[in-house]
Amino acid sequence: MKGVILAGGLGSRLRPLTKITNKHLLPIYDRPMIFYPIQAMINAGIKDIMIVCGGNHAGEFLRLLGNGKDFGLKHLNYTYQEGEGGIADALALTRFFVDDDRVAVMLGDNIIENNFLQAKNDFEAQETGAKILLKEVADPRPYGVAEVSGGKVLGIEEKPQQPKSNLAVIGIYFFDNTVFKIVDTLKPSGRGELEITDVNNAYIQRGDMSYSILEGWWGDAGESFESLIEVSNLVYQTGANKMP
Repeated sequence: MKGVILAGGLGSRLRPLTKITNKHLLPIYDRPMIFYPIQAMINAGIKDIMIVCGGNHAGEFLRLLGNGKDFGLKHLNYTYQEGEGGIADALALTRFFVDDDRVAVMLGDNIIENNFLQAKNDFEAQETGAKILLKEVADPRPYGVAEVSGGKVLGIEEKPQQPKSNLAVIGIYFFDNTVFKIVDTLKPSGRGELEITDVNNAYIQRGDMSYSILEGWWGDAGESFESLIEVSNLVYQTGANKMP
């Protein structure tokens, strides 16, 4: 299975910090943010990884990470996303890297306490389709929200004012290689982006989506200054996904 970490975008919600660097290079406690999803991939047994970067500071990823030697990797792959075309648009750039394989996708600003090894193993046991990770949250309105029943995902609604559940779709997804055919059919949303929720709902509509509930805490460090501080404190307190 290939691993893709999405670290593009302009990080406008974290300006002025992101005027001088990419959001995913900002510090989370004692390490750059991008270190944590890389380590999470490795902890799940995924070592063939591509980073999708973007913005005016993409070269800093290569300067910081090189070929991944500090993580015990033989190499890291990179590609560049122009502008802010959305998560599905960024994923489309990895088509030739993923090739005929399956892919685990993680948003570069999502930090988790534990690992997703079991979810990855469960997905590998699926013949086809996709898998998402869900997390129960107090207020799901800022997120994609999954409606589930009888062990199945019935649908995902993006940022609903009246959520049908408190299960947020976190930024870790598993797809078979038909995901790129789905992306090819998407049309930009009202904000001009290709939405990952539309990709997930396409799998749901064909009855090919499973889910797992994430154990331990999860944080979206790139959402706001408050979340950046909160996640940093959680990492400090728990040592989540620290490098060996």
